[in-house]
Amino acid sequence: MAMKQKKDFLTQTIKAIEPCKHDLKYLRILVVGPNGSGKSAFINSINNAFKGRITSDALSNTIYTPHEIETGNSSFTVVINDVMGLEKGFRQGCPLEDIINAINGHVKQGHEFKPEKPLSSGDPDYIEKPAPSDQAFCLVNVLAADRIQFTDESVLEKLRNIHHEVKKLGMPQVIVMTNVDEACPVVKTNFQRVYYSKKIKEKMVWCSNELGVQMCHVFPVKNYQEEIETNDDMDVLILQALTQIIQLANDNAKTRLAK
Repeated sequence: MAMKQKKDFLTQTIKAIEPCKHDLKYLRILVVGPNGSGKSAFINSINNAFKGRITSDALSNTIYTPHEIETGNSSFTVVINDVMGLEKGFRQGCPLEDIINAINGHVKQGHEFKPEKPLSSGDPDYIEKPAPSDQAFCLVNVLAADRIQFTDESVLEKLRNIHHEVKKLGMPQVIVMTNVDEACPVVKTNFQRVYYSKKIKEKMVWCSNELGVQMCHVFPVKNYQEEIETNDDMDVLILQALTQIIQLANDNAKTRLAK
C-alpha cells in the first residue's frame, strides 16, 4: 500500500471510531515527558497530519491547556492536554500529584503548574467533582529517541513513579518516541525504514524496559519542526500512533464509565 493510501486509510479509521458513550463530551488524552522531549511538537504534528499543512497551536508552557484535535470524527472530540515538563531534582518540573490530578479530572483549564505547590482540594483551580469529560483516558509518555539513554536518572525515576501510579488506576499507557531521524541515519533518509532499523528497535526496547510499557505500545515518530510542508511518510507514523492511542483511550473510557 502506498504511503498516501495508508495515510488515507488511517485517517478514515480514526473518523470511523465510535465513542464508548455518546454523551461523553471529550475523549481526553494526557501527554507527559521531560522538557524538550517534543510533547507540544507531537500535538502540533497530529494536527498537521490532519490538516495537510503546518500548524503551531500548541506551545510549550506551564499552563494546563487542552488542544482539540480536528480528526474529522463527528461522533466525538479528541482533546490532548500537555502538562509542564518533567525536570531533574526534587520539586522541579510538573509534580507527580498534579499529573494524577489531571488524569482524574481535578485540574481546571488554565491552571499554572507550580513545582513547589501541587494542587489540592480547596484550591481555586481544583475541580472537586470532575465530569467524565474532565478526566483523561490514556497517558502518553513522550521521549526523544536521540537522547533517551542520557535522560537524568531522577527524571526516569519520576516517569517510573508516574507509570506505577497510573497502572494502579488501570489506565493504558503508551510511549511516543520522537526524533527517530536523529537517532538513526538510515531512517533520516527514509522514514519507511523505521521499523526495520536495529538502532530504533534497541531504543524502543530500552523505553519499554525502563518504563514498563509493552513494546506494542511504543511508537517511533518524527515530529514536524523545521518542515514547511507535510510529508506522507511522517504522517503515517504519527497517525499509526494516534489511532492506537484513541482506541486505547476509548476502550478505557468504556470500562471506567461503566462502573
